[in-house]
Amino acid sequence: MTTRTTAPDLKDLIRDLHDGLDPQEAKARFDFLVDGLSPGEIAVLEEELIREGLPVHEIQNLCDLHVSVMRDVLDQVEDLDPPPGHPVHTALAENRVISQLANRLGELASAWDAEDRESESQEEELREVLDALGGIQSHYLRKEHQLFPFLERHGITGPPKVMWGVHDEIRKQLKATRQALSAGRTPSPTPPGMGTGDTPRSRLPGRAAALARSVSEMVYKENKILFPLAMQTLSREEWAQVRAGDDELGYAFAEPENDFPGPGLSLPVAGASPRGPDSVGPDPEGTAPGMEVRRGDAPNAAGSRTPGTLPSPPRDGLLTLGTGQLTLEQVDQIFRHLPVDLSFVDASGHVRYYSETPERIFPRSPAAIGRHVENCHPPKSVHMVREIVRAFETGERDQAEFWIQMKGRFIHIQYFAVRNPEGEFLGTLEVGQDATHIRGLEGERRLLEWS
Repeated sequence: MTTRTTAPDLKDLIRDLHDGLDPQEAKARFDFLVDGLSPGEIAVLEEELIREGLPVHEIQNLCDLHVSVMRDVLDQVEDLDPPPGHPVHTALAENRVISQLANRLGELASAWDAEDRESESQEEELREVLDALGGIQSHYLRKEHQLFPFLERHGITGPPKVMWGVHDEIRKQLKATRQALSAGRTPSPTPPGMGTGDTPRSRLPGRAAALARSVSEMVYKENKILFPLAMQTLSREEWAQVRAGDDELGYAFAEPENDFPGPGLSLPVAGASPRGPDSVGPDPEGTAPGMEVRRGDAPNAAGSRTPGTLPSPPRDGLLTLGTGQLTLEQVDQIFRHLPVDLSFVDASGHVRYYSETPERIFPRSPAAIGRHVENCHPPKSVHMVREIVRAFETGERDQAEFWIQMKGRFIHIQYFAVRNPEGEFLGTLEVGQDATHIRGLEGERRLLEWS
């Protein structure tokens, strides 16, 4: 990076943007400060600002403004060309489809008749585009639960938090646009806060246009900042793990064209670019960058095990539990067959286990193992996660309970403080269950009535 001044001046510029500096003046100052800025250096700036107290949501709210000021530099970032089968190759292919959908959505929004005289074919095409665009949920989930955890292991935590918050805003925009389209042509009662003639349907063109812009901006940020940063940071072994987890979570717009690239093809190695600021707190033991997380790994030199591995059974093949003995296989399969999702976060706040059930309620992948629980949730809910864990740690509470409606299902979620007989806090157990069927039960069915 060729600079006329130092990184603190760039941080001051971003702070001034948040304080209302005119974007054109900001761009002029930026052009004077720096001739070239790498994706990694942009990430470091955001990371440091967050650590110095600038709230994540403030950076998120002005994220597009940051990018617009730096766009001339970002436009010069060379397009990535990873080999087929690499997670970024698939993500770039998806982004080409997402961009096409966003562009078409913008065109439909511009052509929409403010007097509600659009044709049925226009309305049907808009519905089809919105339905197709719903596939970004798969694209974003893979980033949140696969790519972000590996970046966090390299100390890059701020940009993923900001981007996750933008994901949630796009999800809200997509939902609102669908609702406006579903409102139909029939006038409905004016909701509180709406003026006369200001109906959900009348807001459709504006919402569709805003959604198209947000989706397109996210594609740009991924292609010019996130993916180059990740390619410079993650090792071959880590990318192989990302690919395995991506396959488990699934795809929407493009499938991988090949298996993960073999060792004969050149890929970046960990440490190819400077690390971001140190991550909050120490890395959990056994989660160093590039380390594989799989069952059956042997203990390391210190005698501890890689998070996610299962301990070797005693010589007699049985594990002695509080009320009996089971083989390791039996314990694992019992957890897999319970009709609930289980996740366990240890006393230090790191994910140590999740159950692999046939139909998971919420997405999980091996990348979650060793991840700090605060990074497993969108920024808007992190404060509540902290409060629950604090109440469990101090002994103020032993349980927290929630329930939500999701895709026609009633989901029951409970958190339990796990303590040993001496009352020492060991961690938090999350139990999620699809309780739709249970809520619908009536009367009784006795054992003798089974058939």
